[in-house]
Amino acid sequence: MIIAHLTGDSVTSNSEEAFSLNEKSIFGEKKSNKIEYSPVESLYLIDSKKMQVHKNKVISFDSFFKIFKKKDKRLEIKYTVFKDMRKKGYIIKTALKYGADFRVYDKGLKPTETHAKWILFVTSAHLILSWQEFAAKNRIAHSVNKNLLIAIVDDEGDISYYEVSWVKT
Repeated sequence: MIIAHLTGDSVTSNSEEAFSLNEKSIFGEKKSNKIEYSPVESLYLIDSKKMQVHKNKVISFDSFFKIFKKKDKRLEIKYTVFKDMRKKGYIIKTALKYGADFRVYDKGLKPTETHAKWILFVTSAHLILSWQEFAAKNRIAHSVNKNLLIAIVDDEGDISYYEVSWVKT
């Protein structure tokens, strides 16, 4: 089990298990002599019983969730999608530099070996996406040579995925 530490907004571990899981399953990002985890990665690993996060004491899944929910109101739907995509075998990483929620790598491909196939935007079934917002998301994806993937999470936690790609006519 990975023993990680919460310092501010950062979850890190320098354990052998952390480096091993990063190498094998691409969880976390190598930062000098540590592995740093995003909040959704941490939640997934806590939920999967592969990680304990400490801040003076062990932080439960619910407590960790509450801490980061204050910082990100969309954490629940983002975690729902992250968990679903990982269970389906995709490598999924944050995509803040693209203005998206996640980068998604095709099954069996590692971020160190290739570029992400999709950028993923997560939304709730209750939110209305305007045509301007849709076009902006599609332009971002196109400008970085990726397909747009939109995940819509309903009240029951079911997810519908829509892939958008450009077609030459």
